[in-house]
Amino acid sequence: MATSPLRIPARLLLALAAAVVLALTAGVAAPTPAVAATKDPRLAEKLTSVLSDSRVRTARTSVVVLDAADGSELYGRYAWRGTTPASNTKILTAAAAMKTLGPGYRFKTQVIIRATPANGVVHGYLYLKGYGDPTTVVSDYRSLARQVAARGITRVTGKLVADATFFDSDRYNANWSTSYQSDYYAAQISALTVAPNRDYDSGTVVVKYRPGAKKGSRAKIRISPASAASYVKIVNKMTTSASGSRGWVSVSRRNATNTITVSGRIPLGRSTQKEWVTVDKPELYAAAVFRSELAKVGVRIDGSSKIGATPTTRRRQVALDRSMPLSSLLVPFLKLSNNMHAEHLTKTMATLKGGRGNWSDGLKITMAYVRSTGAPMDGTRLVDGSGLSRANKITPRAMGRVLFAVQNESWFPAFYAALPVAANADRMVGGTLRSRMRGTRAAGNAHAKTGTLTGVTALSGYVRGRDGRRYVFAMLSEHSGASPRPVEDKLVVALANWRR
Repeated sequence: MATSPLRIPARLLLALAAAVVLALTAGVAAPTPAVAATKDPRLAEKLTSVLSDSRVRTARTSVVVLDAADGSELYGRYAWRGTTPASNTKILTAAAAMKTLGPGYRFKTQVIIRATPANGVVHGYLYLKGYGDPTTVVSDYRSLARQVAARGITRVTGKLVADATFFDSDRYNANWSTSYQSDYYAAQISALTVAPNRDYDSGTVVVKYRPGAKKGSRAKIRISPASAASYVKIVNKMTTSASGSRGWVSVSRRNATNTITVSGRIPLGRSTQKEWVTVDKPELYAAAVFRSELAKVGVRIDGSSKIGATPTTRRRQVALDRSMPLSSLLVPFLKLSNNMHAEHLTKTMATLKGGRGNWSDGLKITMAYVRSTGAPMDGTRLVDGSGLSRANKITPRAMGRVLFAVQNESWFPAFYAALPVAANADRMVGGTLRSRMRGTRAAGNAHAKTGTLTGVTALSGYVRGRDGRRYVFAMLSEHSGASPRPVEDKLVVALANWRR
């Protein structure tokens, strides 16, 4: 039988399909995508030139640029392609949280009793109940302890119960690698926790170390906060080396324990150094800190600390702490790209909207918000709120649509101010952009969120052109060779210099 001229042999079809896949996945093989008709073709030509850089061509880079005034797409390079956003995911989480919880939302932490104190003695348990606050520090637990003492309570005959049931019991996202469980950026997520500093790295302790008295002696190590020393165990394998020698350090926690091993060498004459490390079961860490502060104000607890739930009846609040409002929390969250804040917000949205305080329910809320902005959802998948997982995907077109839409929200000024500002040296202004785009028109102008994983870089946000017009941009890249990060800056600077 003669072959129809319209029929293509199966082997040829397979070859054609393979060629298409290669073209879409390999930056070097794929031609530069055609740029759609735009009201500013010269800008599109300029950006095409910027993105012809070899670091982009050998990566899997997707880009979109929108007119911030009307949302029209001025430029797109694979703008429809789902790409790993890394910490650009926090843009979505922050916007969804501001919409869902409101800019004035405050977390709380309660101290509760059931038995009426008799002559200063509580015959029963003392309950420390967390509601997801990722910003509690030692001074907050000190304030709670003083409030308890002000009630005339001097002794509790039962145990101290650490209640983290506002969230589910899954502290570590299943999509995160276990290889970084002790790293400060991947702390366990608990509704009751402690941050050791004003960066609010919740669920971590600070390991401080300095040289010993002489060469060959053990380094001197201490924990901050000091009250955490009763909760973690330090294995000191760090030695003191000769003055001027090369030092090194390794601080790690064995999984499912609070045994922290400090190894390495520190030269004589070196000042105190520090490293952050996570803890296991942050709610018991919070209980240890609170117990220490209670002792300082003369309140004794006879029993040990345990994880549990506060009964729903016959409960009396004896102390209360409230966090800063969400609009203020956005500053350390976005400027410093704090992963724990994103996950606490995700689980809080889940609980307060009738869910189970878990990732799944919280992420449904974030996805619903993204959808409500009119963003195309094809190619979008979220498995956490921070972007720590490589399984997250979003298209630049969807990211750009969210950034465009939030401009119409009443809370946009707080959101905009919380984004890192290019070339501003102040950590709480410039954040993760403080050393980038210095000496350009983007300096002090571009407000954008960075994103970083090994083999992933991203930058999305806003910048004003030379003529005062604002642009929305999103550039997401996956790479195995040279990082396209410098080209992100070139793109933003080109927009900052543009005059229509």
